[in-house]
Amino acid sequence: MTSIANLLLRNLHDVFGEGAPSRRRAAVEDIFHEDAAFHEPNGVQRGWDAIDRIAGAIRATHPDYVYTVLREPEVLGEDAGRVQWVSGPPGGAPEYAGTDIVVARDGRIAAVYLFFDAVPA
Repeated sequence: MTSIANLLLRNLHDVFGEGAPSRRRAAVEDIFHEDAAFHEPNGVQRGWDAIDRIAGAIRATHPDYVYTVLREPEVLGEDAGRVQWVSGPPGGAPEYAGTDIVVARDGRIAAVYLFFDAVPA
């Protein structure tokens, strides 16, 4: 069983931070349930194909950006947690920020909720 903290970090770095399509897809299949949902401000993406597609599309808009975790992931019970992060060019100021909330089932992500936050000053 994978820890919630590990799922949060792998989603951030191995899925949304991964530029190589084959490695991203392998991570999606490893940490998400096949019927998982990714909730974001523009709608809901469901299933491996849709999550892989949206992660690739987001990555393509800023291929060199890196995600930096602002504080250690917080875990609630055995099946939920959140992580706050910023993203921007390596060594540069963050361009955007967010919070990912994960709900897991049987050690894999069942749902992710993405909230965009104000960039910390």
